[in-house]
Amino acid sequence: MSELATAYKRRYGVDIVLEGGGATKGIRRISSNEVDIGGACRPNLPGNPEEAGVTLVPVAWDALVVMVHKDNPVDDISMDQLRDLYDGRITSWRQLGGPDRPIELLVRKGKISGVGRTLRELVFNDTEREFVSKHVYPSTGPLETALETNPNAIGVTGISSALKRNVKLLKLEGHEPSYDNVRTGAYLLYRPLYIVTNARNPRYREVRRFVDFAHTSEGRDIIRRAGAVPYLDALRLALKQREQWKAARSLDAPR
Repeated sequence: MSELATAYKRRYGVDIVLEGGGATKGIRRISSNEVDIGGACRPNLPGNPEEAGVTLVPVAWDALVVMVHKDNPVDDISMDQLRDLYDGRITSWRQLGGPDRPIELLVRKGKISGVGRTLRELVFNDTEREFVSKHVYPSTGPLETALETNPNAIGVTGISSALKRNVKLLKLEGHEPSYDNVRTGAYLLYRPLYIVTNARNPRYREVRRFVDFAHTSEGRDIIRRAGAVPYLDALRLALKQREQWKAARSLDAPR
């Protein structure tokens, strides 16, 4: 979002002041009209009055990536291993082909963060799934910072954020989280990124112009450089998302 805001200011002379805080904060502050524009990496929660009255416009696709310490020798992880990791059945790096050291799984607090909710949906088809971990962080930033210096750590975040960190990204089922692999759906963990708007906001027309800018060729180039896939580059992923959910639902059967 910051790169888009900088380019938008150059083109239109409008300054967009950005503030972090996560998807939940972004959606809810737009709903209450405290701010003019927001960013989110999950849909608004159905039936939740704190997230009512907003429109989420998809502008990009973001890979959820599995991060480890930069010196970790493990290169790949499967979906089954990822499930077993979060269920507490994989506890040693040796089980993933690495050294005989304990795994420290770093997770976000709560179940409605953008990463946490999407991971629960795509990996378990269960948004209430409890992750088995003693290492819980209030937000993504501290989690990523902790992982950079912990050789036993593993965690999941969005690729746009991970690329700014000194970490190693694992392949998933043999596929790197590259532009082409995300665009085609070969990389299995992906989600839409949204700009959140509120038609009742007095600056709504300016906000809509920013949304339109994100879909221009200039805006899409900026999104690609940030490591994400412009939404218009991969419209078929919206259909493939249904396949993701079907695959997750198949996990309900006993293993």
